[in-house]
Amino acid sequence: MSTCGHGRVAGQGWRRAVAIAALAFAADSVAADFGSKGGPPPENIAEIASVLRQDAYDMELLISFGTSKGGSAGHLALALRDKVPGDDLVYSANFYADRAPEHEKGFYTADLMVGIPKNEYLFGTTSSFGDTASFGLDFGEVYKRSVIGVRVFGVPAVEKDALAAYFGRINTDYRGRASNTEYHAGEIKYDYLHLNCAKTIGSAFRYGAGYPDLEVTAGPLLRGRKVKAAATANIPTEMAMKLIEAWNARGYGMDVVLYRKYGGSTYADPHEDEKVAFGDLPDRFPSVLSRDFRNEAGEYKDYDNLFAMYLLHNLGRYRVQVNAQTKRLEVEKSTGPMSYAEAVRLAMESAKSDSNNYRRRQVFRPKGTRIGESAVGTSVR
Repeated sequence: MSTCGHGRVAGQGWRRAVAIAALAFAADSVAADFGSKGGPPPENIAEIASVLRQDAYDMELLISFGTSKGGSAGHLALALRDKVPGDDLVYSANFYADRAPEHEKGFYTADLMVGIPKNEYLFGTTSSFGDTASFGLDFGEVYKRSVIGVRVFGVPAVEKDALAAYFGRINTDYRGRASNTEYHAGEIKYDYLHLNCAKTIGSAFRYGAGYPDLEVTAGPLLRGRKVKAAATANIPTEMAMKLIEAWNARGYGMDVVLYRKYGGSTYADPHEDEKVAFGDLPDRFPSVLSRDFRNEAGEYKDYDNLFAMYLLHNLGRYRVQVNAQTKRLEVEKSTGPMSYAEAVRLAMESAKSDSNNYRRRQVFRPKGTRIGESAVGTSVR
């Protein structure tokens, strides 16, 4: 990514990269299954994207579900509207930009903050970054896990430009092996606990876009203090809740899109020691650091997790999913979203009641509805 923040997908380079990706798709799609790297993507991606883009949102916080049986916090990325032709540009922290020797070959490591067209990030089966990009992480997220998109309305253009510029600055620091910046103590490289997806996104808002009250925590520098580091790490869902509160305070509007996981993918990541098909991986709401953190999907009982799930459901406007029979994307629209004040009030009330009943081991009907737990509403496409 260059200092302008658009990376390898900017300008003429972006067009060449897309052409290369299209050729790669043509060569590989015959052999690969639907939902697999190199396989055919849904044929109506552009059509569904145009439906969603009829709403005048300015940016979208993308919260990816976890894929581990326990202790999975998921992933956080930010899409800025119209930063590439006809699409949004997703800024996503690169898990492999950690300077580990095992990641020096065969992995994309040129950027710490990778800039990816949103349709590619969510639904693509080939990458404009070439074969070293990670399927299910850098592109094709919905074949591996569900993604929640918090769309934000009324954001000034100067704020969006400042965010893009700050992501570019982080990449400049990464390439220059900078250390001890205002947003991080130590070398600028990916670190799961110290400089992860949540911290990079939060730092761009705090220092780039001018959110001085946004809390972005800093873990200890000593590697041996893993327990303390975990307790002070920036967690994607917790950062998302902080940002949602900050956006409301600024008077921005919000709604939520749930991009539901396609459950039929037979693709298994060749870099993983245990080869598990994407379709068989857990699809867990990304847990906050709480008593729920090691619980299985569907077993969350902690107030903070319940509040987050209920709030995101209350703000829901659309659900997007792949029809398993037709292999086309479909959009369903809810009757919502609620106003922010009402969504928060109901989420707090329901989370408090339900968490208390869970703790008392009561047999009860939950008051709140978790995001993705039930049908959203009427069909749009």
